[in-house]
Amino acid sequence: AEALRNTNVFVAAQDLYWEKEGAFTGEVSAPMIKDAGAEYVIIGHSERRRLFGETDLAVNRKTGAAIAARLTPIVCIGETLEEREAGQMLAVLDRQIKDGLDRLTAEQVADLVVAYEPVWAIGTGRNATAAQAEEAHLHIRGRLRQWFGAHAADHCHVIYGGSVKADNIAELIREP
Repeated sequence: AEALRNTNVFVAAQDLYWEKEGAFTGEVSAPMIKDAGAEYVIIGHSERRRLFGETDLAVNRKTGAAIAARLTPIVCIGETLEEREAGQMLAVLDRQIKDGLDRLTAEQVADLVVAYEPVWAIGTGRNATAAQAEEAHLHIRGRLRQWFGAHAADHCHVIYGGSVKADNIAELIREP
């Protein structure tokens, strides 16, 4: 982290626990992450949700803890293949946004990063097309506008967190 200070490269932690301190063996608190020099923290990654049962409520608690510690949360949302094939993608994104960002202010949402991370495109060899990613991004930004206002929707960074490779990056970065 020290070597990267005053550069365009930032340090992020891969997870955090919502309590500041206490006997939570194996967990890392937001103050510990901050002390290590990180400025961002990934919350709700698909593997955390799928393998460790992380819920939208846990994402919400972790996001609040990150904000309180002045870390920028990178909140990951996305649907499984089964949810996509059942036509539930937008409903899943709505639930994850609504429950994961519940009780945040518009100003707090404006400072977030939301990563659309289709679970079915993580480590499976499958990739979302640029059109699929753009559809999700437009929906996410629309919901942020509806639920948190124009300022939050216009300033929140919405990024694609699915599998990005040399053969699909050009198509993906062409989308707004």
